[in-house]
Amino acid sequence: MIVRPVLLSLLAGVALGGCALRSDVRRLEEQLTDVRDETQRRDSVRAAELSRVIALQQATLDTLQATRQAITSLRGEVTGQLYEVQKQLVQVQELTGQSTRRLSELRADLDARGQEIGAAEGAPAGAPAAANPSATQMYEASLQQLRGGSNTTARAGFRQLLSQYPEAPQAADALYFIGESFATESPDSASAYYAQVVQRYSSSPRAAGALYKIGLLAEGRKDTPAARTSYQRLVQQYPNSNEAALARDRMKALGQ
Repeated sequence: MIVRPVLLSLLAGVALGGCALRSDVRRLEEQLTDVRDETQRRDSVRAAELSRVIALQQATLDTLQATRQAITSLRGEVTGQLYEVQKQLVQVQELTGQSTRRLSELRADLDARGQEIGAAEGAPAGAPAAANPSATQMYEASLQQLRGGSNTTARAGFRQLLSQYPEAPQAADALYFIGESFATESPDSASAYYAQVVQRYSSSPRAAGALYKIGLLAEGRKDTPAARTSYQRLVQQYPNSNEAALARDRMKALGQ
């Protein structure tokens, strides 16, 4: 301690000097008071610094704890979101698989019915199914898929119909509706299928509708000359069709 050396020094000075005056005693007391006050002040400063250090450490620990909790919570949320995404992917896969299986089952059922009809008409057992009944059933099922918004499944059914029964009465309709299934997804593909309807089934009522749709798609891509060509061909080849009347109105609107 600082007080003790100073006190001893002062006492030694008094002893050597003989008797001390009152002023010396008072000065000694003042010095002792100053030393005590200075010691208390330094102790207070040290205590304040120590309190600040402790508070800083506590704040750091609190921040680390909060960060750890936030990371744990975020990890849980991410895990949950990944689980939901995986579950949705599984559901989509299941739906896709169901559609594929359903179409396969439908084809098998149609073939079986066709064989039964052929057998009832006197065909030998195991003979190929009659074209018209099976083609009709397949066409109706595919058209139902198209109306329900299942474009991919509908296209698969129509293409299978065209592959197995290319001469069936529904063949032109099947090709036309493949074009319809592409109308919003891929207008260029839709135009290509409509053009096949006109080329392969020119005597079908669907040919006039296909030409009209080709004209509308050309208008949609701002190709006015191509639209006029399609409408003119429609009016010339199928003048009595309902689409021909529509085509005349479109040509007037285009300025011809």
